[in-house]
Amino acid sequence: MEFVGITVLFFDEKVNSVIHGFTPVGHANHYMPSLKAGSIVKVDRFEVSRCSSMYKITDHPFVIRFISLTIIDEVITGAPEINLQSR
Repeated sequence: MEFVGITVLFFDEKVNSVIHGFTPVGHANHYMPSLKAGSIVKVDRFEVSRCSSMYKITDHPFVIRFISLTIIDEVITGAPEINLQSR
């Protein structure tokens, strides 16, 4: 198998939806240290586009793509609690 990038899921607590996020292999090494399993992050400066049905992993019509200007900061205080249990 070939490494093609990093897939993340964004939970929007305000509208109770999940958005697919992706960073291609060319940017993956830059963002990998900022993306830890179970962490809550703030993401600024990203690209939004329609999600191709071929790669669709959520019901949301859009995908968030990290670009060279994307900034990822872990939220340490004031972060919402996410219930990881399935409903």
